[in-house]
Amino acid sequence: MAYCAMSAASFDAFATSISDVSHLKGRRSNTLMGYGLVVGLSGTGDGGKYAASIRQLQAMLNRFEIPVTQAELTDTKNVAIVWVEVKLPENGVREGDSVDVQVSAVGAAKSLQNGRLIPTPLQGPGLDRIFAFAQGAVRVLDPKLKSTGVITNGAVLEEDVIHSYINDSWEFTLVLEDVHASHALAAAIAQAINEDQSEVGQLRQFARAIGPKNVVIDIPIEYRPNPAEFIGRVEGLELLMPTSEGRIVINRRTDTIIVGEGVEMGPAAIVHGGMTIRMTMPEPKPTEQNPKITDNYAAPLDTTNQGGPKLQDLVNKLNQLNVPAKDIIEIVENLYKTGKIRGKLVYQE
Repeated sequence: MAYCAMSAASFDAFATSISDVSHLKGRRSNTLMGYGLVVGLSGTGDGGKYAASIRQLQAMLNRFEIPVTQAELTDTKNVAIVWVEVKLPENGVREGDSVDVQVSAVGAAKSLQNGRLIPTPLQGPGLDRIFAFAQGAVRVLDPKLKSTGVITNGAVLEEDVIHSYINDSWEFTLVLEDVHASHALAAAIAQAINEDQSEVGQLRQFARAIGPKNVVIDIPIEYRPNPAEFIGRVEGLELLMPTSEGRIVINRRTDTIIVGEGVEMGPAAIVHGGMTIRMTMPEPKPTEQNPKITDNYAAPLDTTNQGGPKLQDLVNKLNQLNVPAKDIIEIVENLYKTGKIRGKLVYQE
């Protein structure tokens, strides 16, 4: 097993904007979905034994007044029934906008390479309205996973999907990201907004902290004809944050982890099951064929330097020990979940 001992880190301060540590309440991603057919496959489709694909193909042909029976389609291997999904941007979309499409085979298809999705209606979670239509050439990104693919800009929106950030009382809410949420930071954000909107000697109260995650802001009367200007001003206000508030970016699909400069760690002891750290300690006159090997279950990090241990130091040490990327990601995630990393964890797809 691997054991790493770390001491606490110290902090300095740097300026960051309110938008870096929070987001507008109501800003969220929406998903559209549907089932469709991919055609034009080179014998890698579902095949005639997969009745669901054959029924859907028959229904499509019948809509174009091409009468055909299921029995006549039993040898068809160039079509596949697929699950179609679109993730809309967090800030919404307008009618006519194009977004990327994800397609996944749900039948026996071996590959969607070189296939083409026929026009497919996409609905929201309630399945009561059609928001977009998807179609186009499927591109397989991973040669090891040919049953999934993407269609770049393959869906065109038929309706607006717009989020409302302002309520009927001319208020909007800033939501602090979980990694930053605290009563102190929420109060600091409210104070920064109020000071920005106040004259010398007269403090105007437009913002108030509601718990560790939410700051509610009233839009001043002078900004109500153009509230976007005020919201943009608020998001751009600067705060003092610890230098260690960096970013860790993890991509699980590619087993990649990127650690920003200055991401620090607090006191922790890591035990990762099934892992043994070996250290080679040769004699004064060692040979490559006969070094002295000592088993060691501890890998201490030097924490005596000012500023404390950096996450990058830990990742570098684990890399030197040939620890698999999946294990390194798991270690970093567990440190983050227990609050031992001072930074923001972001996942990429």
